[in-house]
Amino acid sequence: MLICGVDEAGRGAMLGPLIVAGVSISKSKLKKLNAMGLKDSKQLSPKQREQFYKKIIEFVDDYYVSRINPKTIDRSVKKHELNNLEAKYMAKVILKLGPDVSYVDSCDVNPKRFGRKVSDLSQKSRVRSYHKADARYAIVSAASIVAKVCRDKEILRLKKKYIAGVGSGYPSDSRTVKFVHDYIHEHNQIPPFVRSSWRPVQNMIMTL
Repeated sequence: MLICGVDEAGRGAMLGPLIVAGVSISKSKLKKLNAMGLKDSKQLSPKQREQFYKKIIEFVDDYYVSRINPKTIDRSVKKHELNNLEAKYMAKVILKLGPDVSYVDSCDVNPKRFGRKVSDLSQKSRVRSYHKADARYAIVSAASIVAKVCRDKEILRLKKKYIAGVGSGYPSDSRTVKFVHDYIHEHNQIPPFVRSSWRPVQNMIMTL
């Protein structure tokens, strides 16, 4: 029996992609996965995430990472369909891995509804959706770590291309807000890697 865990990283970010990742293992390996001491990626330091990431990639039977660019995110936000977009990409990951059952971290206030959506999009596969699944199930913790490490690599590429001031990419990071503000006012346009639909970005545009 093949079990899959799926999670995302970067949903609330102001810039960079939203990463959806999945990992799959045979049920017989679950005890060993649980014994690794995995946690939700947000509870780990960057160094810890990197260490776990290497162990996860070596241990799992398969994994798959999907990237959603800012323009695609913006189109969904304008239609109030961000949850549907995430469900679509989670289903894409599940279809790629082909598990018997999948555990997903729900972004919907109604996890059962979100699970049904992902199940329908992934051709009626068995999907179990929960809030904080990344903290409750090691298989989802593993997916969370893979997604976060891949997201961090994307941000690192932006830092190398532009400046370290890009920050973490989140609106709670003053470095990120300053970078986007300064870029917009200097170039009179939104950087292609920034989500123009985000309210902080819209507020900056209004000050031009």
